[in-house]
Amino acid sequence: MGISRKVERRTVLKAVGASAATFGLGATAACGGGAGSGDGTVTLRYAWWGGEPRTIAIKKTIALFEKKYPKIKIKPEFTDYAAFWEKFQTQASGGNPPDVFQNAVGFLRKYDKRGVLMDLKTQADAGNLSLENFRNGVLANGQVDGKQIGIPVGANTMALVIDRKAFEKAGVEVKFGWTWDDYFDALQTIQDKLKIAGDTGYFGIMYLYDLYLRQNGKAFFTESDLGFTQDDLTQWWEDGYKRVRSGLVADPKKIEQVAPKSGLSAGLAASEFTWDNFSIRYEGEGESDYGLAPIPTTNGKDTGQYLGSLMLSAFSGTKHPKEVAQFIDFMVHDPEVGRIMGYDRGILATTEQYEAFTPTDETNKGVRAYEEEVAAAGVLGKITPHPSGADVIEAAFLRLGGEVAQGKTKPADAAKALFSEAKAAFAG
Repeated sequence: MGISRKVERRTVLKAVGASAATFGLGATAACGGGAGSGDGTVTLRYAWWGGEPRTIAIKKTIALFEKKYPKIKIKPEFTDYAAFWEKFQTQASGGNPPDVFQNAVGFLRKYDKRGVLMDLKTQADAGNLSLENFRNGVLANGQVDGKQIGIPVGANTMALVIDRKAFEKAGVEVKFGWTWDDYFDALQTIQDKLKIAGDTGYFGIMYLYDLYLRQNGKAFFTESDLGFTQDDLTQWWEDGYKRVRSGLVADPKKIEQVAPKSGLSAGLAASEFTWDNFSIRYEGEGESDYGLAPIPTTNGKDTGQYLGSLMLSAFSGTKHPKEVAQFIDFMVHDPEVGRIMGYDRGILATTEQYEAFTPTDETNKGVRAYEEEVAAAGVLGKITPHPSGADVIEAAFLRLGGEVAQGKTKPADAAKALFSEAKAAFAG
């Protein structure tokens, strides 16, 4: 790849983000969805996962909603990501999930299959919820089999976060259209000149592998199965483990030792793939200067990227579907809500909120600039389908990739295990 004395300004943007990998939802005691009262006031349960900044912001938006709709009260429920889904599984099995809840694409088909999710198109048709003004086709992320079972509140895409100082010191230039060979050549240059690893462990990230597959005419998922072969995955993990042994990828034991701090911000490597709006963690954890760089490609053009999103979904059995729809509509379209939430859950999904929030700090300016540049490059495609069981497979991919990295499991054996676990997850 081309080597430069400085990183190109337009293609490496200031690292930014929202709440990083700290997530959460909460427990509840109410029964059978929202409650009503004698004076016509109804109470809706609203659950999410996220850190303290997200919770503070959401509670402010709830207060705004209750001021506009005094006959609708919102009961907030929140905790971390793992606890959210553990609790939600129990609630859904008991017919007692929250009326409105934060959701993600990996769970849509799973809970639609169980009849938990409301088709919000019916409420849109009734005039209680607008499905207009969603940016860059992101509304499609919440659609399954012709139903609208999720309404996006934010959008994000995969990015490469780099240690800008390390890349500049090594004289490495990055730009849209660089290839995987260019990327690994860059990591080799960094290793040779700076004596640190180039990457923290790219091959254990399911969503990055999805991009690589999409670049090669495949995808991680079809609507009901895996979209690649066991041999494909074996090769991906063999290549990754080879780079661990060569020192191009950081020693996974050292990465484990600094957790929950990132290996990038700990100085163990010069780059790491993640969702763009998670990148604020590096500025908070590390002592260097971090930026967002483009995804490497197979053909010098197509990155395989798409916009992922967090969404709001509704319980199909809620006693108050109209009020639920009004609440969701307010949360995704109201400009003041957009100004309060900022990019905590990704770039704001509707034009009303996107235009209402103008980031003033360098970090959020960077995420906005990165996504706008990716969109302008014309590389964004549609999100890969996520069948029921996708959440279980993502966890298995992360675990097995870690075992490969540490030399505990051979790549071929890990790939065989992933396919076995995927078969069970799809059957469930």
